[in-house]
Amino acid sequence: MKKIVIPGFVLLCLTNPHLLLAEKGPGEEKAVVVAANEKIKSESKRSQVMDIAFQLTDVSGPRLTVSPGFMRAATWAKNQLTSYGLENARLEPWGEFGKGWQQEKCYVAMTAPYYNPIIAVPKAWTGNTPGKKEIEKEVILITATDSISFVTNYKGKLKGKIVMLAVKDTLRPSFEGDGSRYSDAELEKMANAQPAAPRSNIPDTSMGRRMRNFTSARKVTELLNLEEPALILGNGRGTDGTIFVQGGGPYTKNSKVPPANVAISADEYLRIQRLLTAGIPVKIAAEVRTSFYTDDMKGYNVIAEIPGSDPVLKNEIVMVGGHLDSWQGSTGATDNAAGCAMMMEAVRLIKASGIQPKRTVRIALWSGEEQGLYGSSNWVKNNLADPTKMELKPEHSKIAAYFNLDNGTGKIRGIYCQGNKAVMPIFQEWLNNFGDSTAKTVTISTTGGTDHLSFDAVGVPGFQFIQDEIEYDTRTHHTNMDSYDHLVAADLIQASTLVASFIFNAAQSDDKLPRKELPKPRPARTF
Repeated sequence: MKKIVIPGFVLLCLTNPHLLLAEKGPGEEKAVVVAANEKIKSESKRSQVMDIAFQLTDVSGPRLTVSPGFMRAATWAKNQLTSYGLENARLEPWGEFGKGWQQEKCYVAMTAPYYNPIIAVPKAWTGNTPGKKEIEKEVILITATDSISFVTNYKGKLKGKIVMLAVKDTLRPSFEGDGSRYSDAELEKMANAQPAAPRSNIPDTSMGRRMRNFTSARKVTELLNLEEPALILGNGRGTDGTIFVQGGGPYTKNSKVPPANVAISADEYLRIQRLLTAGIPVKIAAEVRTSFYTDDMKGYNVIAEIPGSDPVLKNEIVMVGGHLDSWQGSTGATDNAAGCAMMMEAVRLIKASGIQPKRTVRIALWSGEEQGLYGSSNWVKNNLADPTKMELKPEHSKIAAYFNLDNGTGKIRGIYCQGNKAVMPIFQEWLNNFGDSTAKTVTISTTGGTDHLSFDAVGVPGFQFIQDEIEYDTRTHHTNMDSYDHLVAADLIQASTLVASFIFNAAQSDDKLPRKELPKPRPARTF
């Protein structure tokens, strides 16, 4: 057993938490941080992060924005944050989202040339198979690749049919495991990254080709929906029973409900396609039932606070968050119940450890992230600034920082500085003081795709942590495998503890984090 020597001032802070707020002499700043870290780490031995994750996943179910599952999770989280001692916990509306939706029943099986059950998941905001009982029909393989060939060969011929679009066979054997962690070499490369160069004005021809292909495929899908088939079979891309599944229809208030559309794994999809291509008829039996909810189409975020202890600095705010909404294929464990559970545990650690940060700490669990960062971007627009106008509201200057978690179940290895060079030495010191040798990487690089971008877009320091991938991109992200069993408990405990340390540092520091140059107004983004 290694002997640990605790400096006298740190020992005093451990036994007398109010000393954390006392005036500090030279050299005592680090001792205060170390003392807070020790208290946070001690409380983390009684971590509740997996219990939180269980409630958000297994108990609440899938959490599509505005769905009953989302509201179950949001209401539970609000009440739980109150039980931790946070104040002003609330479900805060950010504006109109659209129709709620959930799946009620899904049965799909191949019945000819032989029987084979098929794992299938309805795409969000799609409708029912016709009638009130199971249907059984031969499958029609559509080989059209553009709207002209579709109209020529299929217009008026698909109503009430079971259909699928021909795809390329791209499945290849995988010789690597699904799970991975960042190697030392990869982390070193991140740490040594240089600021991103300005974008070139030279057109990206490959991007243009991809956009044209996407537009063409979308047009074919729109024409297919107009034909009103009984069921569309979609290629869920994944193998070994994994299905990547997201939305298949519009959710806006007055939008028309599209036909029933289910995603199945690529293994099953390609088998059916090969049989049809060989001229062997394939029959599918199916019954799909979904429900829409229109009583309340507003989107809600979960908000709660730990009031600051300093008479002046309590008016400034350190924010942390992640998105609570998920897709419908599973219970959204790694995307992003894990991030929400870690953030909830982080604020619990702050409260339970007895430390009292000077600034107010605010947690936000966002909705609508999967459809375009709606929860966070509308909160920012309502409270801080509209990025298309950049007319700053009073609270804009009060946000000291926003920290986000949304990269799965992996432990934290460091932090992206989002091009903000001035914060790099600050974050490096915070990581060093935390004392986890596996979490020490600070990179100038930016990362995207989640809610910190809403803050960065209006010049508020917004950051995402570096997390080990584990199975995120290979197995769980937006799939039917994104369940509680794919969470790594030790990683969630490590990450929530480190986040609590960052919260304390940001909320206790005399100065807010340095900011980048204020962005210029920009055109509205289309997601």
